[in-house]
Amino acid sequence: MATAAEQWVLVEMVQALYEAPAYHLILEGILILWIIRLLFSKTYKLQERSDLTVKEKEELIEEWQPEPLVPPISKDHPALNYNIVSGPPSHSIVVNGKECVNFASFNFLGLLGNPRVKAAALASLKKYGVGTCGPRGFYGTFDVHLDLEDRLAKFMKTEEAIIYSYGFATIASAIPAYSKRGDIVFVDRAACFAIQKGLQASRSNIKLFEHNDMADLERLLKEQEIEDQKNPRKARVTRRFIVVEGLYMNTGTICPLPELVQLKYKYKARIFLEESLSFGVLGEHGRGVTEHFGINIDDIDLISANMENALASIGGFCCGRSFVIDHQRLSGQGYCFSASLPPLLAAAAIEALNIMEENPGIFAVLKEKCKRIHKALQGISGLRVVGEALSPAFHLQLEASTGSREQDAQLLQEIVRQCLERSIALTQARYLEREEKCLPPPSIRVAVTVEQTEEELEKAASTIKEVAQAVLG
Repeated sequence: MATAAEQWVLVEMVQALYEAPAYHLILEGILILWIIRLLFSKTYKLQERSDLTVKEKEELIEEWQPEPLVPPISKDHPALNYNIVSGPPSHSIVVNGKECVNFASFNFLGLLGNPRVKAAALASLKKYGVGTCGPRGFYGTFDVHLDLEDRLAKFMKTEEAIIYSYGFATIASAIPAYSKRGDIVFVDRAACFAIQKGLQASRSNIKLFEHNDMADLERLLKEQEIEDQKNPRKARVTRRFIVVEGLYMNTGTICPLPELVQLKYKYKARIFLEESLSFGVLGEHGRGVTEHFGINIDDIDLISANMENALASIGGFCCGRSFVIDHQRLSGQGYCFSASLPPLLAAAAIEALNIMEENPGIFAVLKEKCKRIHKALQGISGLRVVGEALSPAFHLQLEASTGSREQDAQLLQEIVRQCLERSIALTQARYLEREEKCLPPPSIRVAVTVEQTEEELEKAASTIKEVAQAVLG
């Protein structure tokens, strides 16, 4: 019986061999030959290495040079030679012991030293103490936080708002809360570093379009539409975002929001609008670029801004529809894992909003002063003004580069230094050069506030012209 069973198994094996596909037989044959080769191939022993003597080991250790932890940095680097401010960086600022007119800080509405704002912060300090020592979800939510969120939502005319304790982290946390791996983000090349970090954290597919070039953006959107038609199943689960700034930090230019809204609906994308520079600046009531263009705020899916410029506080906020904002309370990293905003700064921001609402004429004053200095700085030999006439923060760049970024920066820094000696405080725009996606050229950044008088604006313009002429020839 056993012999018959063995013969039957052998017959089945032969039959299976005949029925097997040719590629299967070839693969098995190759594997069998490889096994035979391994079995009969010669083996080689590694050459035994004699142990090093103690002296030889010490010599090798002395010769070894570890890789540097960070790249070498010159001691003359501007970031290591900062100016020291004594007192509040308001209209008049003391830099390195010298009193100057401040054209460097983003205190656009002059609220930093406002007595009402300081009184509100002091009262909150006495009631709540200095900080919170906990994130919003862990006993870090104070009643003043909820009051500020409610005030911001009403001011911006949106359903809801959420506040962050750090301005940079606001948009950097908001973007990855919604855009994930596989999603597509169309972003302006001039986007600020906070947006870049948010995009990096999202791990989304990033598509850059030329600065404020709507034709280039539409080209990318059309290309993506054609690509989606090839794989409609994937397209149904892929989200598309357009990320722009209302008023660009790196260029001082305003985004063409009406055209962006048209493209949003035409190509079914979502718009994220970063308004850190335009909030409290543009629009009749300071509501930003949406009010400036008369755009319905519901056409924008998410608005973010920091409270560190016009509101003269700290932190940032996002506002929009309730279901959009509530998602950040679960997914916004800067919201979930950072200690909440100190109550005294929330109280200061609320009082700043009160002042903005009570004095809407302040925005027209700021606009006129921006136009005045923008016009006065035209025609400087060797420098060109970069930015809108309505922007309270714009740039002065070299008309012709020396060909070396380092030399360009040195020339501009010399202009800043000499202006400081003449009691005009300016600053160079700073960038993390190794990490910027599209590194802007070196520039001097000029900041305008409502506190600066006409005489001071004229003095600043004439001083910059004289110094530029002396430095650039």
